[in-house]
Parts: sequence; structure tokens; C-alpha cells
Amino acid sequence: MDELVRKNRIQCICALVACSVVVVCVCIGVTMNLTTLHDENFDNMGIRTFCMFTVNSNILSAVAAFIVIPYAIDGLRKKEYVLPNWVVVFMLACTTAVALTFLISLFVLAPFKGFVLIFTGSRFFLHGVCPILSILAFCVFITSHKITVKQTFFSLIPVTIYAIVYFVMVVVVTSERGGWEDFYGFATKIPIWISATVLLPLTFGIATLIRFWHNKSFVNRRKNEAQIFLDYFDNKNASEIIFEIGKARATIQCYGEVVVPTLVVRKIMYFTDSDLQIEEACKLYLDGYFSAVKVKK
Repeated sequence: MDELVRKNRIQCICALVACSVVVVCVCIGVTMNLTTLHDENFDNMGIRTFCMFTVNSNILSAVAAFIVIPYAIDGLRKKEYVLPNWVVVFMLACTTAVALTFLISLFVLAPFKGFVLIFTGSRFFLHGVCPILSILAFCVFITSHKITVKQTFFSLIPVTIYAIVYFVMVVVVTSERGGWEDFYGFATKIPIWISATVLLPLTFGIATLIRFWHNKSFVNRRKNEAQIFLDYFDNKNASEIIFEIGKARATIQCYGEVVVPTLVVRKIMYFTDSDLQIEEACKLYLDGYFSAVKVKK
């Protein structure tokens, strides 16, 4: 079981580092935009930087990453890294948004304005570092849940909201009356119906690719865990295993708050086809834990 604990620890640390870097880099990028009042290559600086989907999508990604951080820290403390389902779905939506930003920057903006311009300054963080790290973190280190096709549709929400606001500010209000310039060219450089037809299917396609990578990592993680359990559980009884795990944990955690690793306990019950109730299994773990603590004392 030490191998399972080690893998859990590595995943927690990687998620913690990646998410922390995303939060810090987004703060740096947004601050640079806010403190730059004029840029000859970009009109929306200062407070108007919040008009940009790039900035908004990165802020969303930073919020999602910030939410993950306490769960990763708790996973290190409890040796059991689990995220609520809503956090995973929310992070999928945010990761899709910054992936859209990255792809548009790479394949649309950079060829026209130059790669150096698009990926330097604050844009180094908002167009490059943060999107790439967000994608890697979500698809490699945050794989405790399998995402369904239905949940993938939640990824359309941020883009849809921004598209509606953009249409209202550019087409309905217009820049002459205090609205926005068509800085993306979605209403003037190309027919607006093309933008409306292409944008959401493109977003859903990106979300589907991210979901595929994430789920593939989820399946691989489960296969590795299954192999560890199969090797460990060879001809062993679930009750004995849970009791022994409690004893083993007591040798490295014999002070402070006692935390029952319910995820591990449930996996043991599943892989051994045990008919134990979860309450009984947790009691067995605690019995093993405190028996080792008494012996140690």
C-alpha cells in the first residue's frame, strides 16, 4: 500500500505546484495589463483589460486552480486526494476557455501580429504559461473523476456568456455610444453569423479533446491502482487488510487528528468483493490504528 500512498502524494504535490503557479502567473499578467495604461499594439489596457476574453478566461482558470489548492493540501495531510465532482466540472469549463485563448493566440493572432508580440510581456503569462499549465494540471494531475459527455456541455457556458456580452457591447451599444471596439473582428472583419456558427462548435470540440485526455489519464490511474491492489490483496481477506493498513498508518501518523482514508477503504472493499459495510470497515481501520499506537506507547 505504500506505493499507492506514494502515487497519491506525487499527484497532490504536482497539482499543488501547477495550480499555485497558475494563480501567481495570472495575478502577474493581469497586474501588468492594469498598470500599463498605453500599449501601441493593444488598445485595451488599464481597467479596459477586463473586456478581453483572454483576461477573463485566465481569471476563471486561476479561480478554479485556487479552489483545487486546499484539496491538494488536504490530500497530503490525509494521504487521500479527492476533489468534489463540481470542482472537476468547473475546472473543465475554465480549462476549455483558456485552451481556446491559447489556440486563437497561436493560430490566429500570432501569424498576423507576430509570435514575439503575442507571447511576450503580460501575454507570455496569459497566452502561454497559464493555459498550458492549466491544461496539463487538469489532464494529468486532476483525474479523480471521469467526465461524461453531458458534463462537457458546461464548457460552453463561459464562452456563451462572453459572446452575448461582446455582441451587445460591439453591435448593440457600439463604440460610439460607450461600447467596445470590435477588437477581435468577429463582427466587422468576418460576417457575424460565421462567428456565431463556428465559435461554439469549436469550443465544444476543444472541450471534447480535453475530456478525452483527462478521461484517459483517469483510466490509466485506475488501472495502476487496480494492479497495486491485486498484487497486495492476493488471497487476503478484506477485514485483515483494512486492519493491517490501520496499523501501518499508525507508525507514520500516531499523533494529532486521526483520518480514516475512506477512498482506500472503499477500494479495498471493491477489489476484494467484500460484503462489509463502510461503517464496519472504518471501525476495523481504527481498531488496527489504535492497536499499533498502544503497542508503540
